Amino acid sequence: MLVAILVLGAGTYTMRLSGVLLRDRLELSEPVQRLLPMAATTLLAALATTAALMESAAFAGLARPLGVLVGAVLAARRAPFVVVVVAAAATAALLRLAGVQ
Repeated sequence: MLVAILVLGAGTYTMRLSGVLLRDRLELSEPVQRLLPMAATTLLAALATTAALMESAAFAGLARPLGVLVGAVLAARRAPFVVVVVAAAATAALLRLAGVQ
């Protein structure tokens, strides 16, 4: 386990260092430069969707996605972060308490 952690850490450090060292040597085309920010946003959205809808390899049920939806609506309305988190957690908890999985 310790060896795996050390290898992963070394690989991460190497990838980050290569970005710094190759920044001036590697030139990306204009279309690629436009697509990179969209690709990062797409990956983040896919990660958030997977975390909101799935638990292990199965659907998480309706309580979690509805809690996330409440949090997203409050975040879009620029509610304070604490309010967003508490409202999302409370929505999921109350739905589970009511028997909604």
